[in-house]
Amino acid sequence: MAANEVPGETVDESRDEARGGARRKASRYVVPVAVAGVAAATIGLVPALAASGDPDLPGITAQQLIEKIAGSETQTLSGTFKVSTDLGLPALGGLASGLGGLGGGAASSTADPSQKLTELASGTHTLRLAAYGPERQRLTLLDGSDEYSLIHNGDDVWAYDSRSNEVFHEKGASEGPEAGKKELPATPKELADEVLKAAGDTTSITVDGTAKVAGRDAYQLLIKPKQAGSTVASVKIAVDAANGTPLKFTLSSVEGGKPVVDAGFTKVDFARPDASVFAFEAPKGAKVTEGAEEARKPEKLPEDFEKEFGKDFGKGFEDFGKGLNVIGEGWTTIAKFDTGASAPETDEAPEEIRGFLDSFGDEVTGKFGSGTVFRTKLVNALLTDDGKVYVGAVTKDALVDAANAGR
Repeated sequence: MAANEVPGETVDESRDEARGGARRKASRYVVPVAVAGVAAATIGLVPALAASGDPDLPGITAQQLIEKIAGSETQTLSGTFKVSTDLGLPALGGLASGLGGLGGGAASSTADPSQKLTELASGTHTLRLAAYGPERQRLTLLDGSDEYSLIHNGDDVWAYDSRSNEVFHEKGASEGPEAGKKELPATPKELADEVLKAAGDTTSITVDGTAKVAGRDAYQLLIKPKQAGSTVASVKIAVDAANGTPLKFTLSSVEGGKPVVDAGFTKVDFARPDASVFAFEAPKGAKVTEGAEEARKPEKLPEDFEKEFGKDFGKGFEDFGKGLNVIGEGWTTIAKFDTGASAPETDEAPEEIRGFLDSFGDEVTGKFGSGTVFRTKLVNALLTDDGKVYVGAVTKDALVDAANAGR
């Protein structure tokens, strides 16, 4: 083991048959489609990108570097960064329209962040970022002459899509439950110790040299699974040598080729941005959609609603939790559950969904019977013909082995 290496475990039915049957049928399509969503959600928006020229910096251990990140006092910054994502997924094309109405409720806005930011799940994008403490942030997604901006300013969140001239607004951004907060480590060293303790012996954490990122000197923290069967080859984070701010994040797959995520600053400035950067006023003529504020207003329910609803709900879902099983540990953890229905024939699905599923599904067989593995470069899922689902950031072989073991 290298001097700066630290071992660790990875950083973590219905009352009437007609209604139950409809729910099971719908869920059969949700399972494989959700694989893409899980993979994309796994990524997040972590600024990163390496540049040329490796600086000569003082030696540092992995624990010291983690402490440096934890101890960073950076509250202000602005800059430009690129995000490149390659999940190995087919083009999402008309998938959204094929799913149309699954979300239900009011008409959506093209400026709704929950829709717009899914674009980051594929391709290469340029973004501008500004931050002034926890109460003010601005993220702008550049797309040719069009821009999409997401602004958090105190109690308000605004999003604006210049292409459609639509605005999305939500209040209560600063609200949050005070009860039940978990006590956090008090010092950088305590946090570093917690990270390393949580790692166990399934992970290798080392310092992998230095790099130049957006013109700044940085150390590179390398995290690699020690277990075979994970889809993750490595995670590399470039950390500003002066202030401990993460500047780079690269997630690589065992499949090789382009990284799953390669996102990073091309320019960064830690000076305080002007307050006007976070100010927003809806442009004249823009359509404004209000977000969660209305949804949070309580509705008056019929008498005995709670008693009747609770009774039905318990009967409808009492078996679901019992079917959930976690297999393995660390990087090779697999979640297994039973959908309660046999796998669907693809010709039952809308054309757009059928094409999407067929394009990234592999038929497999084994002692368990037969099924389909829906694959990405990061998260894979096996849906057996009898309706069992095995999902994790593991290889196809690992999923088949788990199913064969009958666990």
